[in-house]
Amino acid sequence: MATHQESNVNGTRAAVTGAIDTARIEAAVREILAAVGEDPDRNGLLDTPQRVAKAYNEILGGYQQDPADHLDRQFDVDHSEMVIVRDIPFASLCEHHMLPFIGRAHVAYIPSDGGKVCGLSKLARVVDGYARRLQVQERLNTQVADALMERLGASGAMVVMEAEHLCMSMRGVRKPGALTTTSAVRGSLRHSPASRAEALSLIGPRSGLI
Repeated sequence: MATHQESNVNGTRAAVTGAIDTARIEAAVREILAAVGEDPDRNGLLDTPQRVAKAYNEILGGYQQDPADHLDRQFDVDHSEMVIVRDIPFASLCEHHMLPFIGRAHVAYIPSDGGKVCGLSKLARVVDGYARRLQVQERLNTQVADALMERLGASGAMVVMEAEHLCMSMRGVRKPGALTTTSAVRGSLRHSPASRAEALSLIGPRSGLI
């Protein structure tokens, strides 16, 4: 499986891999089914290994791309004020238990003095790309913010994420509905209290942050 290196987002260079090895996943799922006392060959489970492998190929498809590449196509506009896309749905897999966490991302940035902006859909694609990996919410949050600074060249960035973690809802402490909120703030949005307050006020009315 061929690999190449992606951009140095969050201080690390994670390998971008080729296609997921579905045959190994299918074999592993059969072993799990047998280990929990099931019969992998019974009618209801016969195609389960193939289905799980196909699902992982989609859910973990972020390993096959460098999500920051979506920010490389930029436009020169006469705009140096804040840009916000909020309520971006995302779903990811917790790397500790391989259970989903599902939520919304709110992405804000201030273009550099040169006025470089990206297409609005590209912000959602960056979130999706990093979410489609084994993750922790804190790192996911940081990777999106760092990509905005490093690849878009934003003068400031803020990314706020709210998610329910099924590893906390359906096992362990079992608190369904509990939300985890994380933020990553960079550049001018970190150093200017007024800009930071503006971003939170624009994100907040629907998110419940204020």
